[in-house]
Amino acid sequence: MSRGNDKKVGKRMNKRDLTALILHYFEEKVDDSITLKQLFERLHLTTHPLKMLCVEILEELVEDNYLTEIERHRYKLSSYSLEMTGTFQRKSNGRNWFVPEEGGEPILIAERNSRHALNGDKVRIAFYAKRKGRGPEGEVVEILERAEGNFVGTLDINKNYAFLLNDDKNLANDIFIPKDKLKGAKNGDKVVVRITEWPEKARNPIGEVVDVLGKAGENNTEMHAILAEFGLPYKYPEAVEKAAEYIQAGITDEEVARREDFRNVLTFTIDPKDAKDFDDALSLRRLNDNLWEVGVHIADVTHYVKERTLIDKEAYKRATSVYLVDRTIPMLPEKLCNNLCSLRPDEDKLCYSVIFHIDDRGEVKKSRIAHTVIRSNRRFCYEEVQEILEAKQGEMAEELLTLDHLAKVQREKRFKNGAINFDRYEVKFDIDETGKPIGVYFKESTDATQLIEEFMLLANRTVAERIGRVPKGKKAKVFPYRIHDVPDPDKLMNLSQFISRWGYKVRATGSKETIAKSINNMLNNVKGQKEQDLIENITIRAMAKARYSVYNIGHYGLALEYYTHFTSPIRRYPDMMVHRLLTRYLDEDKRTVNEQTYENYCEHCSDMEQTAANAERASTKYKQVEFMQDRLGQVFEGVISGITEWGLYVELNDNKCEGMIPIRDLDNDYYEFDEKNYCLRGRHKQHIYQLGDPLKVKVARTNLEKRQLDFVLAEE
Repeated sequence: MSRGNDKKVGKRMNKRDLTALILHYFEEKVDDSITLKQLFERLHLTTHPLKMLCVEILEELVEDNYLTEIERHRYKLSSYSLEMTGTFQRKSNGRNWFVPEEGGEPILIAERNSRHALNGDKVRIAFYAKRKGRGPEGEVVEILERAEGNFVGTLDINKNYAFLLNDDKNLANDIFIPKDKLKGAKNGDKVVVRITEWPEKARNPIGEVVDVLGKAGENNTEMHAILAEFGLPYKYPEAVEKAAEYIQAGITDEEVARREDFRNVLTFTIDPKDAKDFDDALSLRRLNDNLWEVGVHIADVTHYVKERTLIDKEAYKRATSVYLVDRTIPMLPEKLCNNLCSLRPDEDKLCYSVIFHIDDRGEVKKSRIAHTVIRSNRRFCYEEVQEILEAKQGEMAEELLTLDHLAKVQREKRFKNGAINFDRYEVKFDIDETGKPIGVYFKESTDATQLIEEFMLLANRTVAERIGRVPKGKKAKVFPYRIHDVPDPDKLMNLSQFISRWGYKVRATGSKETIAKSINNMLNNVKGQKEQDLIENITIRAMAKARYSVYNIGHYGLALEYYTHFTSPIRRYPDMMVHRLLTRYLDEDKRTVNEQTYENYCEHCSDMEQTAANAERASTKYKQVEFMQDRLGQVFEGVISGITEWGLYVELNDNKCEGMIPIRDLDNDYYEFDEKNYCLRGRHKQHIYQLGDPLKVKVARTNLEKRQLDFVLAEE
């Protein structure tokens, strides 16, 4: 420490100056740990008030994670190094975030300190000391790697220049497009744009059009725009389509001879009425008075799609089919998903099957896994099967009623063992030929859907146990599991506090079984009540997300020790991985596969599943706003479904469309967000808006571009 700095330390040293001096000292001693006594000596803090001020500052720097107290009165610069590498997360409100690659809390990056980094960029930042009461902050010093990502919006073309009016919530700035980079797009077109540069002093980035989606507002354009927004493909590569055209059916006499032949066993599919890809079928035959053979037959996709081929690489990249409101974007080319692999009636089809021997009490006596050939006798839709089950008569009624009985026994056992019973409805739209929503209906769980669900669960579980359960002392081979962690106790505690206002409760601590039982009891008690929808939604949010991993921890929601996805290889890539590895291991191939490689595959598939779900929600939101456009000024009853600092979210009872009442449009008071109690509170009249409160609202504004629906309180 130089003598020049010593002179600054005196009786009149204020807190700000001493803080700067302490920070400077620790930043010079990055790798050293410093005791309190050493700090007093080096900074020449000789008076009692200065020493006390130093202790106070050190406590604050520890609290702010800038320093670490490695033992009593010994300090070191925190693990937040002065420069860090990680991922940049851009937000349109200018409050951007940096996620350290080594883990740890996100760090705020103000827009002025972002160096024009884009969402997902790999960056290096300089870390700032935290100010009291504020989170850590930093500044981007270098953009190491640009993320692959395009932007979607509407073109505004003027005489000399063009801009992309950007839809992306992660970028507030419009993108400047030179006129020679428009790729034939016209004013008002919805386009996909790539940013080519963002000069340091320029307010707007510069980009080029990479694809023209069509006229803004047209249904096809908007659905493609949603897919592009989430980085999902909206068309199939020609080369992949051509590769699929060359694939032959492959059902030769030699292939049939290698398989179990189920073509003379009664077999059928049960799917939604608009389904085209039938990837599972059930067969049933009586073995004796008390024993049934139930076959769960799954399309043998990997017989046709070989590893590392063009089609396989495209399927892995997509990882899942995407189901928007009015269309399916398949994982596989149409020839495979709707033709070769689809278990269509009266056609020979290759399958991978799990065959069970089950008695009348629902006990599985034995099971086997085999490659098979089947011939479906009938394609049912759920509504047809439900009618037969209710009437107890109709085509194949005896077989369907038998399977229904066996499924119900399986279902009862699952819940008895601690599975959580989330029977949620789905909001669906009736769409006309132009894509316009003309009605809303709710798709609910029925005996017919539960019949299929139970046998798929049983097949998935059986496959997972076959590979996962190994003799003591043996190591299980690498395998993709579908895992679901136990709920976070803090989230359960918050849930318990929230639902207590209606007189419900759940256990936040105890065994898995005890907690699951208390959740099921609560969900049963809330059925049919006006608060059912809200409480079920909040409970789902308290649960962990299911994902794929080679590190099996079981599936909490299903109360299963071993679980995987085997039954939908036409629309999920993890099922294809499971089919391939299962074949390898059952063929007594003792070689396992690389654990980390397959964990990376699992992470990719989990990420893509989440992205697809986000796109599906966005398409539903778009159709909700479009549906409500014709209902401007109409009054509806709803319930408060969300609360934020900028307003209330209200879900309408009739059609489940959700919109917002901006805080500025609330009645005659100044409302503040009470984060602790999760409510809006009027400053003067103390009126409170809470989750679950019923409200009568009027449709005030609709914005399709932003997928935004605004309500105002209806006059009483």
